[in-house]
Amino acid sequence: MTKKLITIAIDGFSSSGKSTMAKVLAKNIGYAYIDSGAMYRAVTLYCLDNGLINDAGEVNLPALEAAIGDIKISFGVNAETGATETYLNGENVEGKIRDMRVSGKVSTVAAIPFVRRELVKQQQAMGRDKGIVMDGRDIGTTVFPDAEMKVFVNASAETRAQRRYDELVAKGDTTVTYESVLENVKQRDHLDTTREESPLRRADDAVELDNSHMSREEQNKWMIDLYEKIATR
Repeated sequence: MTKKLITIAIDGFSSSGKSTMAKVLAKNIGYAYIDSGAMYRAVTLYCLDNGLINDAGEVNLPALEAAIGDIKISFGVNAETGATETYLNGENVEGKIRDMRVSGKVSTVAAIPFVRRELVKQQQAMGRDKGIVMDGRDIGTTVFPDAEMKVFVNASAETRAQRRYDELVAKGDTTVTYESVLENVKQRDHLDTTREESPLRRADDAVELDNSHMSREEQNKWMIDLYEKIATR
């Protein structure tokens, strides 16, 4: 049976595993993958590196608004690993945007209305021709409200914090603690769900996936099965 080209929107809480699943799904079905969260992380990194966030965590809004048009975010595929990596103004920042320095501030930057509007515009342009898997916080509600496949991923805060902690330790971070990661996860949940501009919520027509007790293999199969059902409908 012929499969139609569709748009796939995967939303969910931080460290819920949505990006990992989205990457695998995109690779398996031959779709482009876009990590919208990486775009907000890249803007946050720009703010940190350019002194636009003070010690109190406050963002210099006039300066950021003046600069937002010059913040160019793109994605490239690592020839050795096959992984999609994030570029900020031509520099590969994939490693830098994943550390706790950025994680602690990204929800604040992502809540800024003009930042969201600019990045949503860029994201919609990337998915204009369908055949795309995009994950984030507002993909199914704001970026692609007409997406044919919408998934909302969830898991307990403790489960998500443990996953994030294990990931950071595996990357060689010897300073992070589970408690600090859990606090960060809970703080981001609060900021993401209560922000005024495009808050995190499950789209009415999204299928919810609680993966608290699922293996990666089970999650990936669940995604493929749902895709096959929708793309051949």
